[in-house]
Amino acid sequence: MPRLASCLVDDEGTVEVQIRFAKDEQRLRVISGEAHGRVRMTCQRCLEPVSVEIDASLNLAVTLTDEQAQNLPRCYDPLIMETDEIELLPIIEDELMLSLPLVPFHDDCSIQTSFGDAETARTQEEKPNPFSVLAQLKEKADKS
Repeated sequence: MPRLASCLVDDEGTVEVQIRFAKDEQRLRVISGEAHGRVRMTCQRCLEPVSVEIDASLNLAVTLTDEQAQNLPRCYDPLIMETDEIELLPIIEDELMLSLPLVPFHDDCSIQTSFGDAETARTQEEKPNPFSVLAQLKEKADKS
C-alpha cells in the first residue's frame, strides 16, 4: 500500500482486515468489512513518531453505472465496476487512508520551544519602553 505508507513514519505496524461478500434483501451485491490496526505517524506538535490506531469500515454496494449508484440506499457507498474484476487492495487502502487522523499528536506531548523564546522575553523586559518619553511629554503638556 504505497499511498498509505507515504503518510506514515515507517513501515512498522499491523492492520487486520476482514471482508465479507453477500447479497442483501434487495439482491444488491455487497462488500462489507472492518480494518483495525496500529501505525506510526509524525506528531504535529513535537515531530516525533506517534502510534496511531486506525479503525475503518467498508459497506459497499457493487454497481455497473453511475445511475445505479445514485439509486442505492443511503447505507451503502457505491463501488462502480468498470471491468469484470475488482482489486480489493486499493479499496482497503482508500478506507485506511480516510481513517487516519488529519493532525496526529501525542496525548501528553510537551512541545519543545527552546528556540530562544526565553531570551527574547528577558531582553524585552530589560529594554526601556520607547514610548515612555512620549508619556513624559504628555504629562508635561497636561500640567501646562
